[in-house]
Amino acid sequence: MLVAGFPAVLGTNCWVVAPARGEQCVVIDPGIDAVSPLEDLLAEHRLHPVAVILTHGHYDHTWSVVPVCGARGIPAYIHPRDRAQLTQPGGVAGRPPGTPLLGRLDFSEPDDVRELVDGTAIELGPVRLQVAYAPGHTPGSVTFAAAGDGDDAKQLFSGDLLFAGSVGRTDLPGGSLVHHPCVSDLRWIADAPEVPPGHRPARLTRLMSGMRSARSGGCPGRADRRQG
Repeated sequence: MLVAGFPAVLGTNCWVVAPARGEQCVVIDPGIDAVSPLEDLLAEHRLHPVAVILTHGHYDHTWSVVPVCGARGIPAYIHPRDRAQLTQPGGVAGRPPGTPLLGRLDFSEPDDVRELVDGTAIELGPVRLQVAYAPGHTPGSVTFAAAGDGDDAKQLFSGDLLFAGSVGRTDLPGGSLVHHPCVSDLRWIADAPEVPPGHRPARLTRLMSGMRSARSGGCPGRADRRQG
Protein backbone atom coordinates (compact mmCIF):
# COMPACT_ATOMS: atom_id res chain seq x y z
CA MET A 1 0.00 0.00 0.00
CA LEU A 2 1.21 3.48 -0.89
CA VAL A 3 0.76 6.21 1.73
CA ALA A 4 2.21 9.64 0.99
CA GLY A 5 1.53 13.10 2.32
CA PHE A 6 2.67 16.65 2.98
CA PRO A 7 2.02 19.36 5.59
CA ALA A 8 -0.21 22.19 4.40
CA VAL A 9 -0.66 25.56 6.14
CA LEU A 10 -0.89 25.24 9.96
CA GLY A 11 1.00 21.96 9.69
CA THR A 12 -2.10 20.00 8.70
CA ASN A 13 -1.17 16.78 6.96
CA CYS A 14 -2.87 15.90 3.69
CA TRP A 15 -2.55 12.21 2.86
CA VAL A 16 -3.13 10.05 -0.19
CA VAL A 17 -3.58 6.29 0.00
CA ALA A 18 -3.53 3.85 -2.90
CA PRO A 19 -2.64 0.21 -3.55
CA ALA A 20 0.47 1.30 -5.49
CA ARG A 21 1.88 3.92 -7.86
CA GLY A 22 -0.19 4.54 -10.95
CA GLU A 23 -3.44 3.46 -9.27
CA GLN A 24 -6.63 5.15 -8.14
CA CYS A 25 -6.29 6.81 -4.74
CA VAL A 26 -8.18 8.49 -1.92
CA VAL A 27 -7.25 11.98 -0.67
CA ILE A 28 -7.52 12.63 3.07
CA ASP A 29 -7.93 16.13 4.58
CA PRO A 30 -6.88 18.61 1.88
CA GLY A 31 -6.19 21.68 3.99
CA ILE A 32 -5.25 25.31 3.40
CA ASP A 33 -3.42 25.92 0.11
CA ALA A 34 -3.21 22.16 -0.45
CA VAL A 35 -4.21 22.13 -4.13
CA SER A 36 -0.80 22.77 -5.70
CA PRO A 37 1.29 20.44 -3.50
CA LEU A 38 -1.40 17.78 -3.85
CA GLU A 39 -1.20 18.02 -7.64
CA ASP A 40 2.58 17.62 -7.41
CA LEU A 41 2.22 14.56 -5.19
CA LEU A 42 -0.36 12.96 -7.46
CA ALA A 43 1.84 13.55 -10.51
CA GLU A 44 4.90 12.17 -8.72
CA HIS A 45 3.15 8.88 -8.00
CA ARG A 46 0.87 8.89 -11.10
CA LEU A 47 -2.24 8.69 -8.91
CA HIS A 48 -5.87 9.27 -9.83
CA PRO A 49 -8.20 10.42 -7.00
CA VAL A 50 -11.64 8.81 -6.73
CA ALA A 51 -12.77 10.53 -3.50
CA VAL A 52 -11.85 12.92 -0.72
CA ILE A 53 -12.46 11.80 2.86
CA LEU A 54 -12.41 14.10 5.86
CA THR A 55 -11.46 13.07 9.38
CA HIS A 56 -13.39 16.03 10.79
CA GLY A 57 -14.79 19.42 9.84
CA HIS A 58 -12.15 21.90 11.05
CA TYR A 59 -11.25 24.32 8.29
CA ASP A 60 -7.55 23.48 8.36
CA HIS A 61 -8.53 19.97 7.20
CA THR A 62 -11.29 20.90 4.73
CA TRP A 63 -10.20 24.21 3.18
CA SER A 64 -9.39 22.81 -0.28
CA VAL A 65 -12.06 20.10 -0.49
CA VAL A 66 -14.23 22.04 -2.97
CA PRO A 67 -11.53 22.70 -5.61
CA VAL A 68 -10.05 19.20 -5.23
CA CYS A 69 -13.45 17.53 -5.68
CA GLY A 70 -14.64 19.97 -8.32
CA ALA A 71 -11.60 19.55 -10.56
CA ARG A 72 -12.28 15.82 -10.90
CA GLY A 73 -15.99 15.46 -10.23
CA ILE A 74 -15.41 13.23 -7.21
CA PRO A 75 -17.36 12.99 -3.93
CA ALA A 76 -16.36 14.11 -0.45
CA TYR A 77 -17.11 12.05 2.66
CA ILE A 78 -17.65 13.53 6.14
CA HIS A 79 -19.53 12.59 9.30
CA PRO A 80 -22.98 14.24 9.45
CA ARG A 81 -22.23 15.91 12.78
CA ASP A 82 -19.40 17.91 11.20
CA ARG A 83 -20.98 18.56 7.82
CA ALA A 84 -22.21 22.06 8.73
CA GLN A 85 -18.60 23.15 9.22
CA LEU A 86 -18.05 22.90 5.46
CA THR A 87 -20.19 26.01 4.96
CA GLN A 88 -19.75 27.62 8.41
CA PRO A 89 -16.13 26.92 9.37
CA GLY A 90 -15.74 29.97 11.61
CA GLY A 91 -17.59 28.28 14.45
CA VAL A 92 -14.41 26.53 15.55
CA ALA A 93 -12.91 29.98 16.17
CA GLY A 94 -16.05 31.19 17.92
CA ARG A 95 -17.03 33.45 15.02
CA PRO A 96 -20.65 34.03 13.92
CA PRO A 97 -21.77 32.89 10.45
CA GLY A 98 -20.69 35.26 7.68
CA THR A 99 -17.52 36.38 9.44
CA PRO A 100 -14.41 36.26 7.20
CA LEU A 101 -11.97 33.49 8.03
CA LEU A 102 -8.37 34.10 6.97
CA GLY A 103 -9.74 36.69 4.56
CA ARG A 104 -12.19 34.28 2.95
CA LEU A 105 -15.98 34.61 2.90
CA ASP A 106 -17.16 32.06 0.33
CA PHE A 107 -17.45 28.62 1.88
CA SER A 108 -19.52 25.91 0.24
CA GLU A 109 -19.88 22.17 -0.02
CA PRO A 110 -18.64 20.08 -2.93
CA ASP A 111 -21.38 19.10 -5.36
CA ASP A 112 -21.41 15.53 -4.04
CA VAL A 113 -21.18 15.12 -0.26
CA ARG A 114 -21.71 11.70 1.31
CA GLU A 115 -22.09 11.08 5.02
CA LEU A 116 -19.99 8.58 6.93
CA VAL A 117 -21.50 5.95 9.20
CA ASP A 118 -19.70 4.50 12.20
CA GLY A 119 -18.58 0.90 11.88
CA THR A 120 -19.01 0.66 8.13
CA ALA A 121 -16.47 -0.15 5.45
CA ILE A 122 -16.40 2.08 2.39
CA GLU A 123 -15.06 0.92 -0.97
CA LEU A 124 -13.49 3.79 -2.90
CA GLY A 125 -12.08 2.37 -6.09
CA PRO A 126 -9.43 -0.12 -5.00
CA VAL A 127 -9.16 1.38 -1.49
CA ARG A 128 -11.20 -0.10 1.36
CA LEU A 129 -11.46 1.89 4.58
CA GLN A 130 -13.08 1.05 7.91
CA VAL A 131 -14.83 4.02 9.52
CA ALA A 132 -14.76 4.48 13.30
CA TYR A 133 -16.59 7.32 15.03
CA ALA A 134 -14.27 9.08 17.50
CA PRO A 135 -15.88 12.32 18.77
CA GLY A 136 -14.27 14.67 21.23
CA HIS A 137 -11.99 16.83 19.13
CA THR A 138 -15.12 17.68 17.16
CA PRO A 139 -18.65 16.22 17.35
CA GLY A 140 -18.11 14.33 14.09
CA SER A 141 -14.48 13.22 14.24
CA VAL A 142 -13.74 9.83 12.69
CA THR A 143 -10.75 7.61 11.99
CA PHE A 144 -10.09 5.53 8.89
CA ALA A 145 -8.36 2.16 8.99
CA ALA A 146 -6.83 0.73 5.83
CA ALA A 147 -5.07 -2.57 5.27
CA GLY A 148 -2.81 -3.61 2.41
CA ASP A 149 -0.92 -6.85 1.94
CA GLY A 150 0.44 -8.16 5.23
CA ASP A 151 0.14 -6.93 8.80
CA ASP A 152 2.80 -4.25 8.34
CA ALA A 153 0.62 -2.53 5.72
CA LYS A 154 -2.13 -1.63 8.18
CA GLN A 155 -2.64 2.10 8.63
CA LEU A 156 -4.87 4.15 10.91
CA PHE A 157 -5.57 7.70 9.70
CA SER A 158 -6.29 9.39 13.02
CA GLY A 159 -6.99 12.98 12.02
CA ASP A 160 -6.62 15.05 15.18
CA LEU A 161 -7.36 12.17 17.55
CA LEU A 162 -3.79 10.95 17.97
CA PHE A 163 -0.35 12.48 17.49
CA ALA A 164 3.21 11.49 18.27
CA GLY A 165 3.11 11.44 22.07
CA SER A 166 -0.10 13.45 22.38
CA VAL A 167 -3.82 13.55 21.62
CA GLY A 168 -6.09 16.14 20.01
CA ARG A 169 -7.38 19.08 21.99
CA THR A 170 -10.99 19.18 23.18
CA ASP A 171 -11.31 22.81 24.27
CA LEU A 172 -12.43 24.23 20.91
CA PRO A 173 -16.15 24.88 20.23
CA GLY A 174 -17.87 21.53 19.76
CA GLY A 175 -15.11 19.63 21.52
CA SER A 176 -15.81 17.43 24.52
CA LEU A 177 -13.56 15.83 27.08
CA VAL A 178 -16.43 13.60 28.15
CA HIS A 179 -16.81 12.05 24.70
CA HIS A 180 -13.14 11.96 23.69
CA PRO A 181 -12.03 8.30 23.60
CA CYS A 182 -8.98 7.40 25.65
CA VAL A 183 -6.43 6.19 23.12
CA SER A 184 -5.59 3.10 25.17
CA ASP A 185 -9.26 2.05 24.99
CA LEU A 186 -9.51 2.18 21.19
CA ARG A 187 -9.72 -1.57 20.76
CA TRP A 188 -10.94 -1.30 17.16
CA ILE A 189 -7.62 0.22 16.04
CA ALA A 190 -5.19 -1.53 18.36
CA ASP A 191 -3.89 -3.77 15.57
CA ALA A 192 -2.81 -0.87 13.32
CA PRO A 193 0.97 -0.54 13.71
CA GLU A 194 1.22 2.78 11.86
CA VAL A 195 -0.70 6.02 12.34
CA PRO A 196 -0.45 8.85 9.79
CA PRO A 197 -1.40 11.79 12.09
CA GLY A 198 -3.41 14.94 11.37
CA HIS A 199 -0.56 17.36 12.03
CA ARG A 200 3.19 17.55 11.87
CA PRO A 201 5.45 15.71 11.84
CA ALA A 202 4.33 14.39 8.46
CA ARG A 203 5.54 10.87 9.13
CA LEU A 204 4.02 7.67 10.40
CA THR A 205 3.94 7.30 14.17
CA ARG A 206 3.88 4.00 15.99
CA LEU A 207 0.45 3.46 17.50
CA MET A 208 1.67 1.52 20.53
CA SER A 209 4.07 4.35 21.38
CA GLY A 210 1.15 6.77 21.35
CA MET A 211 -0.91 4.40 23.47
CA ARG A 212 1.85 4.12 26.07
CA SER A 213 1.98 7.91 26.22
CA ALA A 214 -1.79 8.01 26.67
CA ARG A 215 -1.66 5.54 29.55
CA SER A 216 1.00 7.62 31.29
CA GLY A 217 -0.92 10.87 31.05
CA GLY A 218 -1.88 11.48 27.42
CA CYS A 219 -5.58 10.66 27.73
CA PRO A 220 -8.04 13.55 27.87
CA GLY A 221 -8.48 14.83 31.37
CA ARG A 222 -4.88 14.01 32.24
CA ALA A 223 -2.87 15.51 29.38
CA ASP A 224 -1.17 18.85 29.59
CA ARG A 225 0.04 18.84 25.99
CA ARG A 226 -2.56 18.57 23.25
CA GLN A 227 -2.49 19.54 19.60
CA GLY A 228 -4.79 20.25 16.68
